[in-house]
Amino acid sequence: IFGKISLDYHPYEIVKQPHHVPEEYKPKQGKIDLGTTYKRDFNSYKVRPVAIVRPLERQQVKKGKLDTVPTYKDDYRAYDLHKSELYKPEQTFHPPTVKFGNSTTFQDDFVPQEIKPRQIFKPSSVVKCSTAPFNGITSHRLDYIPHQLELKFERPKEVCKSTDQRFEDLTTHRYDFQGLIGETAKICRPVHTRVTQSARFEGSTEFRECFQPWEIPPPEIKKVPEYVPPTGSMLLNSTSHLDYVPYQANRVVPIRPVSHRRSNNFPFQGKSTVKEDFPAWENCRQGLIKKQEQIPNPSGKFDGLSTFSSHYVPHKLIPTESCKPLNIAFKSSVPFDDVTMYSVEYTPKKQEICPASYSSPSGYIFGNAISQGHKFFHKISPTVKAF
Repeated sequence: IFGKISLDYHPYEIVKQPHHVPEEYKPKQGKIDLGTTYKRDFNSYKVRPVAIVRPLERQQVKKGKLDTVPTYKDDYRAYDLHKSELYKPEQTFHPPTVKFGNSTTFQDDFVPQEIKPRQIFKPSSVVKCSTAPFNGITSHRLDYIPHQLELKFERPKEVCKSTDQRFEDLTTHRYDFQGLIGETAKICRPVHTRVTQSARFEGSTEFRECFQPWEIPPPEIKKVPEYVPPTGSMLLNSTSHLDYVPYQANRVVPIRPVSHRRSNNFPFQGKSTVKEDFPAWENCRQGLIKKQEQIPNPSGKFDGLSTFSSHYVPHKLIPTESCKPLNIAFKSSVPFDDVTMYSVEYTPKKQEICPASYSSPSGYIFGNAISQGHKFFHKISPTVKAF
């Protein structure tokens, strides 16, 4: 296989891909023409300020009273309007005082009839005990025929017989792995030196070298000077008192419009069209309208007898007999057939011992041994004698 792979796959030389080297930038010589079409077509013009356009001055009209009549007053003049009469019809209906005596279709068609109370069909709640014996005959008892059970075959117990041969407890582990004496592994764990809590650390640390205890002076208490009241009188004048002098001002009279109310002593006439046209009528409360009972209430005790209680006929209960078979072990006289396919087809074979359990197995030649103690043997091929 290795020879075929070397013939089919030949090594090829790896050629490096060519890399494109950019050319060095060289600036062009000469001046750049910065002229554009915008500069060529659109020339600049001088812009003058726009003159303010103001409206012409109007001559002021002299103030005076304007004696003119508007079109509204000329066209729309006030007319004397008279009150229009009401065209409401007179109320001629008066509620009747006589009771309404006509009968309805319901009263004419449905004649009241006398209601008879129904008969009670409810059975009495008293338990009736029958004196007749209970008849527990069922179809199972009549049709079932008891059969005699066959005796169950009991296999005799086999007595365990101990063998005289020695028990071969040799396993493949004992054959293959022989007990070789080896050195015990050394413990690489360091010695545990317990540090007691009472022992004081005497070495130097960075904290002890850099941060040394310093004496802290007590904090200074600032003395508060005693309050000394100023001498002399206090000037209570302010800039408002000095600059703003009070003046006597008169009360402002409220500006109100002129009242055109006429003062008259005539009594108020509180009449209106509603009060004249709709006078108050005496209203009497209408009494309750009760309907006369046409069906009289039944008299007597109610018998709550139903159709079920009237038609139901009580029957005697016949309890069913239990058909459960008796709890008896099944025994049969026929011997038990314990023949299986395993017992018929199995052929006992001789148990062979592994040749590796022997120190020098027959038919094998010692080859070599490993440092772990495992030995390798080679099988001796049989020699064929020539005739």
